[in-house]
Amino acid sequence: MANYKYQGLEPYLPPGALDLLEPLLNKYPLQVLVAKPRTSKFGDYRFPRKGSLHRISVNGNLNCYHFLITLIHEYAHLEAYMLYGKNINPHGEEWQETFRLNSAAFLEQGLFPDDVSKAFIDSLEKGHASSARSLELMRVLKNYDSKKTSSTQHLEDLVEGDRFILNQKLFRKGAQSRKRFKCEELRSGRFYMVHPLAEVTLYTLKND
Repeated sequence: MANYKYQGLEPYLPPGALDLLEPLLNKYPLQVLVAKPRTSKFGDYRFPRKGSLHRISVNGNLNCYHFLITLIHEYAHLEAYMLYGKNINPHGEEWQETFRLNSAAFLEQGLFPDDVSKAFIDSLEKGHASSARSLELMRVLKNYDSKKTSSTQHLEDLVEGDRFILNQKLFRKGAQSRKRFKCEELRSGRFYMVHPLAEVTLYTLKND
């Protein structure tokens, strides 16, 4: 039976995941928050200060598999810091090993669909710092998101020079630099590096 303290997480998780999470979540004084959607990150971890609790937040709009992976990711920061100290590289060897070890039980119990499990294992083996760094894992996870409106697309599907709306701002898609696209925010003229799988709305005359 799930501990009452964390029962509020159950609707955001795959069935059976909370039973595996509880031993981890109860190991340290911890507060887990379901956050409003944030475009800059899927979740975060904050080390306790002045007697406060460890704090993890995860965006509440993520599908259950993405939510679980993000929660395990952020918990790995907590445990890596507790085991190795605060001076380690945030996504260095210590964190990667902790993330892999904590992920193993969830993969072994078959909580993820086969395609998510395969992409997640591949991401762990390659040492990706987050799901966002693994385009293949992100693409697979996107398949389990709620259906979007027909006008919503991924940035990588647009042609260079297309204009699009993101976060209520108008951008022009530029060239790809490494993994992200350099896009101009037309009102300010500033450039931003935007993830290929960012969900955007193609700007057309109908938007005027």
